[in-house]
Amino acid sequence: MEIYIDNKSGAPIYDQIYTQIKNQILSGALQEDQALPSIRNLAKDLRISVITTKRAYDELERDGFIYTLPAKGCFVAPKNLELVREEHLRQIEDYMHKIAQLAAVCSLSKEELMEMLQISLEE
Repeated sequence: MEIYIDNKSGAPIYDQIYTQIKNQILSGALQEDQALPSIRNLAKDLRISVITTKRAYDELERDGFIYTLPAKGCFVAPKNLELVREEHLRQIEDYMHKIAQLAAVCSLSKEELMEMLQISLEE
């Protein structure tokens, strides 16, 4: 598992960890029931606070991406297909919002934008 902290991004460190682990789970890079590094080991490897790492893991568990077994550690939770679908829908909405903004800057009509989408869908 690879985690990169970007101190220049402006995003909180716990959120960077959360996002990267979540994306690795959704992409399949981290498999169901795969053990994650311990909170202490990850904090040590990233040279950050244990509290920061714990917050990321707590949020991942709260959102159903990981589970914890006492005295054993944290593991990738079985994929909840509805959760995965919702995450993908959220990403699509984000992209569509960006597309709408770019289309407005380029003065594209709704018809031109829909034609571009249709062409993309046919590829």
